[in-house]
Amino acid sequence: MKLTLGPVLYNWKPEAWRDFYFRIAEEAPIDTVVVGEIVCSKRSPFIAEHIPAVVERLSSCGKDVVMGSLTLMSLTRERNAMAELAAAPELTMEVNDLSCLGMLGDRPHAIGPFVNIYNEATAKYFASHGAKRICLPPELPLTAIRTIAAALPDVTFEVFGFGRAPLAISARCYHARLNKLSKDNCKFVCEQDPDGLAVFTLDNEPFLAMNGVQTLSYACTSVLGEIDDLTEAGVRSLRLSPQQCDMVEVAKVYRDVIDGKRSVAEGAAALTAIYPIPVANGFLYAKPGSTFINNVAEAQRTARAL
Repeated sequence: MKLTLGPVLYNWKPEAWRDFYFRIAEEAPIDTVVVGEIVCSKRSPFIAEHIPAVVERLSSCGKDVVMGSLTLMSLTRERNAMAELAAAPELTMEVNDLSCLGMLGDRPHAIGPFVNIYNEATAKYFASHGAKRICLPPELPLTAIRTIAAALPDVTFEVFGFGRAPLAISARCYHARLNKLSKDNCKFVCEQDPDGLAVFTLDNEPFLAMNGVQTLSYACTSVLGEIDDLTEAGVRSLRLSPQQCDMVEVAKVYRDVIDGKRSVAEGAAALTAIYPIPVANGFLYAKPGSTFINNVAEAQRTARAL
């Protein structure tokens, strides 16, 4: 089992974004890193000047670098930017919007968790057009993951392993609307919430987080207790999504649990200290995604019963 670091989903300060990846390159036990602005193209210019240095540092430290595409393309300038990215022969592209497939022309690429691959027939279609690695959507249960991975043993399958799960993308900007601004004149207010802004129910319970045009879960996905089951199911990498916490330490916790250097309980306690928000793994058991099954034996019984 390997570890992949997903792209930063939030609007971080450019220098903080750069320094984050520099530290990941030098200290984190990560195998593959996805880089780039995938949520809102308006943020792209802020990090553009730092991308070459980040890619060079990650590559020089032995990380495989993948460039992420936008999740939703609606403007000509966005399509042009993605076409330019797809045409770069030296970098692998992760497709998050199906419009990118025509730009790639069946060249080898990766598929991100924002593409709806819910069965083996769909996965085979993408593999036949050049997909070499696929990060499955975070809402898939373990039974579906096992079936899809078994049908394509030559494809590297990845699942969402840590972080607020991405659930939806919109043409409208929630942050701008909340602040009574238009999307075109948003003043980049999303930077005020570098870990997303919690959304509460009428009963004052947090259940979602918003990030500009993106909706995420409030709870943090954690699959520490399911690593053995996921490995047996054919998953070859876990995706850690950057949050406002020490992601180097998060990666070390996952690496230690995978390698048997820490128990699941020890790893879970360490994660709670690093990122103290509720955790969830319900999707893997075909239960509400915000739920968490914390008993390993019960989780194994549930997985076998599905």
